[in-house]
Amino acid sequence: MKLLRLSGRKVCERVKTKGLLWKGKHLFARYLLGLPRNYPMNSLGGIYVGTLTSTKLHKSAVKRNRMRRRCREALRIALKSLDQSSFVSETSVIQKAREAAGLAGPAAGALLMRKGGSAGGTPVVALPRNVQLLLLPRSSSLECNFEELSQDIDRLLLHLHPRARRS
Repeated sequence: MKLLRLSGRKVCERVKTKGLLWKGKHLFARYLLGLPRNYPMNSLGGIYVGTLTSTKLHKSAVKRNRMRRRCREALRIALKSLDQSSFVSETSVIQKAREAAGLAGPAAGALLMRKGGSAGGTPVVALPRNVQLLLLPRSSSLECNFEELSQDIDRLLLHLHPRARRS
């Protein structure tokens, strides 16, 4: 899954006010499903991530930036390991089911997924789920072990996508 930037004050405010809250030990996360409003509908699918830290967490901008970088890096590593390990996309499931059933053509995947396929041959592609994610590190994210922060991110990804289990 691709990791993209969530940018713009209005977009981040919308996720902050209307997004669902997930609480972890070292960070909070607000998330909304779907593409951000300022992105075109044919944009890349993936996770749009922004981080938000206030001066209440720490007066030093250097330390606040370190919190942001640590959270974002833990998320990047977790997504990279998901792509390489046991995470199976819907398109590969369709492909394996086609081979097992002996079906051919793009409409076969739609039949297997119990959706209407097109006889003309328009491919059925399951795009990755788009998520707008706003990471809100806690002050403990600065001092904690990176492994603990990674476990927090793993729990967040499991909450967002239950099939995304790491080995």
